[in-house]
Amino acid sequence: MEEIKMMLESIELGRFSAHMGETNWGWHDMMGFGWFGWFGMIFMLLFWVAIIVGVIWLIKWLVQSSSGTAKTSKKRALEILDEKYAGGEIDDEEYERRRRKILEG
Repeated sequence: MEEIKMMLESIELGRFSAHMGETNWGWHDMMGFGWFGWFGMIFMLLFWVAIIVGVIWLIKWLVQSSSGTAKTSKKRALEILDEKYAGGEIDDEEYERRRRKILEG
């Protein structure tokens, strides 16, 4: 009976009973893991911060690589246009018209 009374008082104080072996029971606070409880909490916080930073970095990298592809294709189009102009395939007016169109789009 005394054990039940101690148990109920401990519950009111925010403590719980933990089994410490075959017949031993010990009383611990809810965060009764000592420094490991703080370490675990800090580690979990750092873990989620790393996940969030990683996702942001991945999104940023994907956006930059897709915009880099557009710049590369525009540059390649201008190179082809320059080759056609240099080869005499198109005249001055056609060259300027196509060049403006490439740079606008």
